[in-house]
Amino acid sequence: MSFSIIPAIDLIEGKCVRLTQGDYTTKKVYHEDPLEIAKAFEAHGIVKLHLVDLDGAKAGKIINYKVIERIAAKTDLSIDFGGGLKSDKDLKIAFDSGAKQITGGSIAVKNPIQFLSWLKQYGNEKIILGADAKNRKIAISGWLEESDLTINTFIGDYLNKGIRQVISTDISVDGTLAGPSIDLYNELISEFGSNLLLIASGGIKDLSDLDKLKKIGCSGAILGKAIYENRITLKQLEKFILND
Repeated sequence: MSFSIIPAIDLIEGKCVRLTQGDYTTKKVYHEDPLEIAKAFEAHGIVKLHLVDLDGAKAGKIINYKVIERIAAKTDLSIDFGGGLKSDKDLKIAFDSGAKQITGGSIAVKNPIQFLSWLKQYGNEKIILGADAKNRKIAISGWLEESDLTINTFIGDYLNKGIRQVISTDISVDGTLAGPSIDLYNELISEFGSNLLLIASGGIKDLSDLDKLKKIGCSGAILGKAIYENRITLKQLEKFILND
């Protein structure tokens, strides 16, 4: 099974930013133009991009769709988009703007009927479940709220309803460069087996973390701060992809 390297671009006011542990007060702007970052990724062999509308996550509706349009028009990257997708209109805007997939997290908790209608309409190749957790409890609304759902129950229920791809972020390590939650991912993969295509997100600090995630059976990894802080260079990623 191939292992996907998926860089993240998080958007606030159309700029490329990173937060630490989902805290909006920790915002650091890394680049004014996300398109330039996306082009650099593509030039080094990256084929997928995780684009997160942090403004949208807070507002409860899609905000930064113009950025999708620009990146989709100027690169061949396959864009997975998330953040603030709550209505059929939001979803249509995301796909019409050029997203190839969408990730739904809060909507899957707060309005499962809506989320399942999307899964039925678009299929599990295009609809990804966002399972972001803190202390193993699912967090929603740009991680501003914690639900009572455990991550195992949440993922298990949706796998039974047809989901296959899950992006799981452990919020406690996201943006910390402290290493990913290997034990959590290993447990989820052991519990759900080949039914689950698990994409790890949060805490990745160096190439050894990518090797560990690949070894335990993750289908891919999303990384952000490690790239932006030069802990992992795009040249190193290019080499990793070629050797996969």
